[in-house]
Amino acid sequence: MKALKFFSLLTLFVLFSLTSCSSEPLEDDLNAIEVPAVPQAKQIEIEIMELINAHRISIGLNALENHDTVKAVALTHTNYMIEEDNVSHDYFYLRKQSLQDNASAAVVTENVGYGFYTAQGVVTAWLNSPGHRANIEGDHTDFDVSAEQNLEGKWYFTNMFIKR
Repeated sequence: MKALKFFSLLTLFVLFSLTSCSSEPLEDDLNAIEVPAVPQAKQIEIEIMELINAHRISIGLNALENHDTVKAVALTHTNYMIEEDNVSHDYFYLRKQSLQDNASAAVVTENVGYGFYTAQGVVTAWLNSPGHRANIEGDHTDFDVSAEQNLEGKWYFTNMFIKR
């Protein structure tokens, strides 16, 4: 588990290391950042995105596009929460900065969750929470979600939204 925590923190560090002491142009620094490979979407993740878009459309909002960089950043946080065995928004400012720098995000918000067994369950819980609902119904263009299970099979979720 310590190796997983180290890898997660290393990944965050690499994703968020955008300042340089060199005199090389910024483009060179951005090209040197390795964004983790984006895993194929799980069925539960697809269902979450479909439910969120169906809700948005039902109230007259635009459907959101899924975004690989958003998914990669969300995945690092989901893995972190599993490693820490704690649902949190820890280090949100780093995820926000990464999405501003790597996905041209002007606005970044996130929902997190734990312990739900279905897409409908977690989306319903978010919609019943004023803060989470505001994120779902916010003025965004793109989103993605990471859903991962811990060793006991409990699901952890990070759902991030951006406006470009």
